[in-house]
Amino acid sequence: MLDTYGRKYVDKYINSTSDFLLKLKLTPIQVTFMALVLGLCASSAYYFGYKFLSIAVLWISGYLDAVDGAMARKSKSITKTGTLLDIFFDRVVELAFIIIFALKHGEAVFALLCLTCTIVMSMSVFLTSGMLIENKGKKSFHYQAGLMERTEGFIMFTLMILFNKYMLQITFLYAVLIAFTVFQRLRESIKILEEKNE
Repeated sequence: MLDTYGRKYVDKYINSTSDFLLKLKLTPIQVTFMALVLGLCASSAYYFGYKFLSIAVLWISGYLDAVDGAMARKSKSITKTGTLLDIFFDRVVELAFIIIFALKHGEAVFALLCLTCTIVMSMSVFLTSGMLIENKGKKSFHYQAGLMERTEGFIMFTLMILFNKYMLQITFLYAVLIAFTVFQRLRESIKILEEKNE
């Protein structure tokens, strides 16, 4: 939701950063890899007990994840490979955190498994609708908005890191919110596809 409706408030910062990185001769895919490495470093930092460092690096990773797309659009270098890696690396970072959380919080393993299942379902609907529905936006495929998008995920991971005593409860809440998003996206996709077939 914030990715869709809040983007206009941070676009000027994303664009200025993309201009700066392009001047440094960095490519969008290089920045995508940087975001991945930082995301993995963030999960490692949490494992070793550096909570605030983990949060800071996680958000820098997320910021670069937005910047790489802006770089691709500005340099007219949007590629299917870049889109593939961007989406894949997002999931790698999420799974890295879930694995680290499971290693450090045994009491929340079942909740983290439920969270993983809802992420899989959400991405299944998101990617399938992206393939089946005509793209009319700036993204390289049809982007379906929902309650829980990338920024909301970062907020939830931040809460899980800061208030790790409540890892079980926050994880279940996160899973429920993603499950709501699954049905939200599924209902919308079915409506669009049925209207197209009429």
